[in-house]
Amino acid sequence: MSIGLLTCGARPAAAYDQSPQFGDGRFHNPTGKTDLGFFRTVAVMWRFLFNKPADASPLAPIPVQALTRHALLDAPDDSLWRLGHSTLLMKLDGHFWLTDPVFSERASPMSFMGPKRFHAPPLTIDELPPITGVIISHDHYDHLDHDAIQALAPKVQHFVTALGVGDRLIAWGVPAAKVVQLDWWQDTRVEGLKIVATPAQHFSGRTLADGNRTLWASWVIDTGRTRIFFSGDTGYFDGFARIGERYGPFDLTMIETGAYGADWPDVHMQPEQSLQAHLDVRGKVLMPIHNGTFDLALHPWTEPFERITALAQAQGVPLTAPHMGERLDIRAPAPSTHWWREGQPTAK
Repeated sequence: MSIGLLTCGARPAAAYDQSPQFGDGRFHNPTGKTDLGFFRTVAVMWRFLFNKPADASPLAPIPVQALTRHALLDAPDDSLWRLGHSTLLMKLDGHFWLTDPVFSERASPMSFMGPKRFHAPPLTIDELPPITGVIISHDHYDHLDHDAIQALAPKVQHFVTALGVGDRLIAWGVPAAKVVQLDWWQDTRVEGLKIVATPAQHFSGRTLADGNRTLWASWVIDTGRTRIFFSGDTGYFDGFARIGERYGPFDLTMIETGAYGADWPDVHMQPEQSLQAHLDVRGKVLMPIHNGTFDLALHPWTEPFERITALAQAQGVPLTAPHMGERLDIRAPAPSTHWWREGQPTAK
């Protein structure tokens, strides 16, 4: 279903009511989500606060390749740079696109506490060239950065978001004319680029009182020559196979591989599931994301890279994991160089 360059900012309640994902004032996963309950939630929070393993964060600075605006402007089409976590910069048909731009030091509502970056972004927002569009998967703090949106708004032409997330941007002062909000399976075209919001299994919210008031999504990005899948945040579910049937194959899949845990299996994938999701959507080359920038789980920070690398090698799946700031050729990605092992005393 295509809705073109429309916004849902003017009448959000009516637009939400039309969504099959919306009911009782909130958005829902088709298969529901495991409720940890009060005591398990407290136990998880206790471990996060007082029982974190030392290797959940790097023990030495991680390598980052600095970027300049000049280098971006001179780069060929079908270039991609990982700026951190799930923030990707793409150059497609002469236009620059960002996903889930987070540039703040912490993925948190507070500037003095919460998950802190392992590395600085390869360049600042001021150094970015004009951005044709920003694609936002959902409203969690490690994917939607208020300060970044404020700084980006003057240099971004379009913001494409999951349903409801755009209303947050409008409330923050982004002109409604720049915002398009999509439900699952809806699409839009911007400067010749086709963008489709596809299902994901996750949740949303930025406070204790606004859980699931906005939708979450994965994304298909299609130039007509190059096709990319961006998973956003998601647990493993049968929706990946449906996405593959409708929109695969993909030249590159950028799939969440990190911040997983046994206590939240429905909303983040183990590496085995990330690899299966790549196969389900009919991806050619897998790029693991949602790792290497923030301490959001209890596993060692290098574990997602090591596990997905071993799994991909065992199944003969091409995998690429570029340095932060390294240029990647989307149509011919270079294999991983295991950069996360550089200078780390405990790296295996």
